[in-house]
Amino acid sequence: MHAMVLHKTGEPLVYCQLPDRSPGPGQVLINVGACGVCRTDLHVVDGELSHPHLPLIPGHEIVGRIAALGAGVTQLSVGDRVGVPWLGQTCGHCGYCLSHRENLCDHPAFTGYTIDGGFATSVIANAQYVFLLGESGTDESLAPLLCAGLIGWRALSIAGPGKRLGLYGFGAAAHIITQVAIKQGRDVFAFSRPGDTDACSFAKELGAIWAGGSDESPPEPLDVAIIFAPVGALVPLALKAVCKGGRVVCAGIHMSDIPSFPYDLLWEERSLVSVANLTREDGIEFFERVADMNITTHTRGYPLQEANQALADLRAGAFQGAAVLIP
Repeated sequence: MHAMVLHKTGEPLVYCQLPDRSPGPGQVLINVGACGVCRTDLHVVDGELSHPHLPLIPGHEIVGRIAALGAGVTQLSVGDRVGVPWLGQTCGHCGYCLSHRENLCDHPAFTGYTIDGGFATSVIANAQYVFLLGESGTDESLAPLLCAGLIGWRALSIAGPGKRLGLYGFGAAAHIITQVAIKQGRDVFAFSRPGDTDACSFAKELGAIWAGGSDESPPEPLDVAIIFAPVGALVPLALKAVCKGGRVVCAGIHMSDIPSFPYDLLWEERSLVSVANLTREDGIEFFERVADMNITTHTRGYPLQEANQALADLRAGAFQGAAVLIP
């Protein structure tokens, strides 16, 4: 197998040839067809998420076909197309797992962070934590759904049913959730980096009724807002933009420090919550719901060996939509 390997945070990934691997009990071997490049991968590579399991193969938006089954795997077959998400395994016996909150598990494993991920030609995954994807759509188009889509869906669910939805940070997740929200009958207000006219135009092309810089106020109060950008300074701005009783959801796994802000921004029963990881139920519900929504993912493909360039382009905001590695 070949893979892009992180040996030390803050340094480029290294293209390596590694020994082929075999699945253990309860695992599957997957030949990778595509793997999305997520902002969380940036946080891992840049060292903003502590204690990655090094050396590490990043990548957790994986689409591929099962090449071999480990002992005891009966619910999947060789040749099935599956997706591998960020949540790679949970303990199953902590209080969170037992209360149907496995996204908060005390002893989890995360794909591309604590276990090897999909910046490779093949990957080993726990069979209980992969999703059957069927045959509709290309591997490249499906890959961003495995995190940008899933976390966006969980954030949208936690945000509640508000009609006027603000999305801060118009990247991979926002461009998917914009389409989902519009299908649900919501009005989308898109906030991008100040001066990023390309992102604003992209948002409007997808159906947003307004798009502007994150330093601008929307033309009317929002019911709910989701912050996808890892920028703590957006929290006070989003709280200011939502109406009384409104909710702000922080959807990233990492965010810069939130500056102090006056209590008046939180008062009148506004709420501020975060989203952590996902559950398998989130994934099942998401893929069932979006199957008939005709969601279009906008992607830029890169050869596996150009993973460092894909990460650099993501860091610079050099494209709209999502980056995807094609082994």
